[in-house]
Amino acid sequence: MQVILLEKVANLGNLGEVVRVRDGYARNYLIPQKIARRATDAALKEFEARRAEIEKAQAEKLAAAEATGAKLNGLTLKLTQKAGVDGRLFGSVTTMDIAAALVAEGFEGVQKSQVRLPDGAIKAVGEFPAQVALHADVVSDITVQVQGEMA
Repeated sequence: MQVILLEKVANLGNLGEVVRVRDGYARNYLIPQKIARRATDAALKEFEARRAEIEKAQAEKLAAAEATGAKLNGLTLKLTQKAGVDGRLFGSVTTMDIAAALVAEGFEGVQKSQVRLPDGAIKAVGEFPAQVALHADVVSDITVQVQGEMA
């Protein structure tokens, strides 16, 4: 299916590009999330008419993401979890826990889908790297410091 991208999508294309994607990806993700529209003649004409407005809105989103990303870069987030004597956690620290902690720290709008853990869920006490992808162009590196709480 051919779609017009309404914002930049990593590994797919930039704003305004017409790309071919799988039907299911377009129907179930891109179109419902308002990231893309079907590439019909009428949609192309409407997009060209509103292009400046859409580009301005995307530039504002990017500026807001860059401002938040600058604050996030190098942040050390401290979390406390129940742990055993050997330093292993009872359970794990997931992207949802990190996103909730960031929102509690005052970084509004951070969702669990934006948090990336390179080694998967954290299952031990210590310091671990994580990334927060606020925008396709803005990725901030943070450190998650997990402290053990004796059960």
